[in-house]
Amino acid sequence: MARGNIVTGLDIGTDSIKTLVVQRKGKDWEVLSYAETPSFGLRKGAVVNIEETSKNVQIIMSGVEKDCNRKIKSVFVNIGGSHLYIIPSDGIISVSRADQIISGEDVDRVLQATKAINISKMDEVLEVIPREFIIDDRKGIKQPEGLAGIRLEAKVLLLCYFQSYFTNLTQAVLNSKLQILDIIPSPLAAANAVLTPQQKELGVALIDIGSATTSLAVFEEGELIHMAVFPIGSANITNDIAIGLKTEISIAESIKKQYGTCMLAKIGSNGSSDKKDQSRKKIEVFEKSDLLDFTKKDLVDIIEPRVSEILNLIQKELKKINKQEMLPGGIVLTGGGAKIPRIKELTKETLKLACEIGVPKGIIGLQNDPALATVAGLALEGLDSDEEEGILGVAGKIGLWLKKILKAFKP
Repeated sequence: MARGNIVTGLDIGTDSIKTLVVQRKGKDWEVLSYAETPSFGLRKGAVVNIEETSKNVQIIMSGVEKDCNRKIKSVFVNIGGSHLYIIPSDGIISVSRADQIISGEDVDRVLQATKAINISKMDEVLEVIPREFIIDDRKGIKQPEGLAGIRLEAKVLLLCYFQSYFTNLTQAVLNSKLQILDIIPSPLAAANAVLTPQQKELGVALIDIGSATTSLAVFEEGELIHMAVFPIGSANITNDIAIGLKTEISIAESIKKQYGTCMLAKIGSNGSSDKKDQSRKKIEVFEKSDLLDFTKKDLVDIIEPRVSEILNLIQKELKKINKQEMLPGGIVLTGGGAKIPRIKELTKETLKLACEIGVPKGIIGLQNDPALATVAGLALEGLDSDEEEGILGVAGKIGLWLKKILKAFKP
């Protein structure tokens, strides 16, 4: 358990930095403090300016410390960006003991063997996520230690990331005088906050639409089976509106939030509808003495192609793993981009799967806002952890491995 029954999640995103502090209340957990501040120093989810990011982290942490009336010393942090990726791998070893009983050392060796794969010299394997172990010809084994066999094989997913971006992230947080308890990939943190065990067991895809990136995490039989991050997000929609309506980014963002939608309302069978008329009615917006006028259809013509582009990228990823139209748990949309009106309907139409908007679960007092999924997931990851042991398992956590890496940053 995190020290003092207090857990802090720190979501460092391209558009904003969010932090959530939760505390135990009986058997439940509730919000102690939440804050959000604009983010500078990131590009496409990756830290490119350590000093600027560190300054923003210090600003937000100072605010929550005043709100909580206590010092925050350690945090669970997310890692994101389109340079985060997963590749399948496998490894095989001979069992070392004479009695052919598989030991913990054998498990460690076979997992290490899976890392012998060609990746870019600038990339690094952050975590080995086991999918199954095979003892001789027996497949589908989850816990091989203590079982008997001659040959041990592991099929895994390797979680990889561009090394310098990981270094930048850790340095920015450490420069803010914070300890890092663990670093968790953003889509897996979000999945932890919004997906149920039943959905993960049936087969489900989480689509997290952030400002600069969109993440996909696919689960089946309770396990992560695929993940991908695309360098496109809701900020691209804002940019499209700014270009299409020939206005400033800030005005385009306001128009997107107030009037944006992915699809027009269905027209009635009689062919005439007030909804149809409303879609073509001019909307007038006065900003800085300038008058903008546009229709709902104008916005749909701008927004729908960009959202469809994102969904088509998702469909291609699902086809790679033979899961297109084959996920009983359907699609769960989360992230700030999931708040665009009628995105659920467009997703169902494009991906041919059931779809829902995912909001954080399990924390009392937290808004039902899909934009809070990652920061809520970071806090939830910490609730059952221990600072001395880190977080281990197959939910996308780095844990003890991280402690070794962080030694390099200590003076």
